[in-house]
Amino acid sequence: MDSLLDKPIKYLPGIGERRAEALAAEIGVQTFGDLLMHIPFRYIDRSKVYKIAEIDETLSTQYVQVRARVREKGVVGVGAKARLALVVADDTGRMDLVWFRGARFVMSKLEIGREYIFFGRPTMFNGFPNMAHPEFEPPVVVEGQEPVRMQGIYSTTERLTSMGLGTKAIFQAMRTLWGMVRNAVLETLPAYLIEREGLAGRAQALHDIHFPASAAALQAALRRLKFEELFLIQLQLLGQRRVRTEKTPGYPMPKIGGYFNLFYRERLPFALTGAQQRVVKEIRGDMVSGHQMNRLMQGDVGSGKTIVALLCVLIAADNGFQSAIMAPTEILAAQHYRSIAELVDTTGLRVELLTGSTRKRKREEIAEGLLSGEIDLLIGTHALIEEGVRFGRLGFVVIDEQHRFGVMQRAKLRLKSQELPPHVLVMTATPIPRTLAMTLYGDLDVSVIDELPPGRKPIHTSHARESHRLRLFGFLREQIAQGRQVYIVYPLIQESETLDVANLEAGAEVVAREFPPPQYTSVVVHGKMPAKLKDYGMELFKSGQAQILISTTVIEVGVDVPNATVMVIESAERFGLSQLHQLRGRVGRGGEQSYCILMTGDKLTTEARHRMEAMVSTTDGFRLSELDLQLRGAGDIDGTAQSGQGFEIKVANLAKDGDILEYARGVAEGILAEDPQLQRPENSLLVEALERLNRNKQAEVDLSQIS
Repeated sequence: MDSLLDKPIKYLPGIGERRAEALAAEIGVQTFGDLLMHIPFRYIDRSKVYKIAEIDETLSTQYVQVRARVREKGVVGVGAKARLALVVADDTGRMDLVWFRGARFVMSKLEIGREYIFFGRPTMFNGFPNMAHPEFEPPVVVEGQEPVRMQGIYSTTERLTSMGLGTKAIFQAMRTLWGMVRNAVLETLPAYLIEREGLAGRAQALHDIHFPASAAALQAALRRLKFEELFLIQLQLLGQRRVRTEKTPGYPMPKIGGYFNLFYRERLPFALTGAQQRVVKEIRGDMVSGHQMNRLMQGDVGSGKTIVALLCVLIAADNGFQSAIMAPTEILAAQHYRSIAELVDTTGLRVELLTGSTRKRKREEIAEGLLSGEIDLLIGTHALIEEGVRFGRLGFVVIDEQHRFGVMQRAKLRLKSQELPPHVLVMTATPIPRTLAMTLYGDLDVSVIDELPPGRKPIHTSHARESHRLRLFGFLREQIAQGRQVYIVYPLIQESETLDVANLEAGAEVVAREFPPPQYTSVVVHGKMPAKLKDYGMELFKSGQAQILISTTVIEVGVDVPNATVMVIESAERFGLSQLHQLRGRVGRGGEQSYCILMTGDKLTTEARHRMEAMVSTTDGFRLSELDLQLRGAGDIDGTAQSGQGFEIKVANLAKDGDILEYARGVAEGILAEDPQLQRPENSLLVEALERLNRNKQAEVDLSQIS
C-alpha cells in the first residue's frame, strides 16, 4: 500500500485531533489503513426497498428502507417536548416520521417535495406506518460513494460513541475513507495464486467487506481476506522454520551411552507409554541431525513429559553437553529438582538447583561447577538467565510452561551456549487447540504425548451448588478418614466489593469451623504470602501433616502430592476451561480414585453452564481446549497473550476458520517447496507482504531472512 494508507487518521474529514486520539486509544486505529482494516462484525441487509403499503406489524422487528417524497414537515410541541414530524409518501401510501433529537439539523437537510431513502425500524400507529429517527440520504449517488445495500455494523466503545463515533458514524467515515483510498489499495498476492485459488482481488475484497452488494459478494470478500491473513502468517512461520532446520547448525548428539542406558535399565520408575517412546524418538532425531532443535512437547497433566525431558538430558550428557531446565516458579523448579535428583541418584549425573532463594555461597559453587563442566543439569527459575550464570558447554535447554516466560527471557537462555545455539525443548501441560498451535507455534516442530501412564484412574468430576455445601463437607470428612488429602481453591484472596465471588479468607474461616484442630490440620497458601511461609505450608501438605490445603491458583502448576485425591474449586464459573483442567490435574496423580468438585453460584450464564457441563463430560484436555477456543476466543485462551507471537488476526477466527487455516498452510508449504527463498519474480509481492508483516510484529528472530 502506498503512503496514503499510512496517513494519520486525524486527516480524514470529520475526525480531527481529538477524535483521532480516542480512536487510537480505544480501538487501535491510527492511520487510514488501520480504519480500512476495522472490519464490521455483522451486517444489516439494505438491498431491498419496500413500498410503504408493504409495511405492517410483521416488519416491526427488523430494519427496512423506503423511497419516498417529503409531503409535510414541522415542529410539534414546545420546549423539551418539541419534536420534528414529517409526512412522506410514495405511490402506494403515506408514512409518518419523527425526530425527538436533532430537529434543527434534520430540518435543514430535508426539503419538501424532494425524494429520499429512509432507513429505520417501523411501527404501526393509527393505521399508518411510522419511524422514529430514521437514517436518510438522497437516492442519487454522491460522487465517490455508492448506494448502501448491506450496511456494516462496527464495534465501537462508550467513549467513542459519546464523541460522535458510534457504529453509524464509523460507517459514514468508512464511506468517506473509501472514496479517498480506493485507488491506493495495492495487491499483496501474486496473480497466479489469485487465479489458481479463485480469489477476489484485494481492492475488491476490501470494498466488499465494507459495502457488499450481496451476501455472495460478502462471502467472497471474507474468503479472500481470511485466506490472505492466515496464508501470510503461515508463510512467515514456515520460512522461519526452514531457516532453523536448514541453515541454523546445532550440536550433533549421536551417542547413546552410559547415563542413558543405566537409567533406562535400572532407574526408570515405569515402562514408557507408546506416546512417550514416540516423542523420545522424535526429539532424538532432531538431536542427531546437526541442526538446532526447536520443538514443542504438548502433554496433558500427568502424561509424563518430565521423564521424556530427562531422557533427552541424559542423551546430552552422554555426548558431553550440559542441560538446563527453566521453570516459571520456585515451587515447580524445586519439585523438578527433587524428583529428578532422586531418579538419577545412582547414575553419577550431577544436578543442581538455582532460584532467587539460592544463597551466595551456593551460587558461587554452582558457577564454578557450570564453567568446569562438573554440573550436568541445572534446574531453576529465571535466575538461570542472570548474567553471572555461565555454562561450559550448554547443549540442551528445556523450558517448562513456556507461555509464562517472555520472549526476551527465552532468548537469553538460548544465548548461554558458547558456540552454537542449544537444542530447545518447550514443554506445556496446557493443551493447545490445533488451529491455535499452528499460529502460535507454527514455526516449531510439535510432539504430542496423547496417552496417560497405565494405572491412572479417570478423575470423577461433578458440579455442585451452594445448596450442596453440607453434603460436600461430609464427603471431604469421608476422604480424610480414609487418609486422603484435599485441595480447596479460591479465585480471590480477599472479599471484593464489585464481585460476588467466594474468597480465600472467608473460606478459610468456614473450613476451620467445619474441620477444627487438633482432629484436622489445614494450611493456607496464596501468592501474596512471604516465600518462607508459603513453602512451609506446602511442605506441611506434601508431608501429609496437613489434610487440607486452602489456596488460590498458585497451585495450578507444579504441586505434586499423590495422596491428594479431592480438588474443590470454589466459584468455578470464574475460571476458563483450560485453567479448570489444570487445577483438576493436581489430583489423580496416585493410584486412588480422585475427585474434582466444581462449586458455583445458583445463577450461571449460558457460557459458564457450558463450561461446567464440558468439565463434567470429559477429562480430555485437548477436547476441552477446543471448546475453550470456541467459547472464549483465541485472545482469551490462557497464556496466549504472553506467547511472544504478536500476530494480529483481524478478519479470521481461529475457533471457526480452522479449515481455511489448514488449507492456507498447505498452500504456503507448496510455494516454499518450489521457491524456498521466494526469489522468483512472480513471488516478489509475497516478499513485500512479509516485510510489512515483520514491521508490524515484534518477532523473536528476524524472519526477513527467508526473503
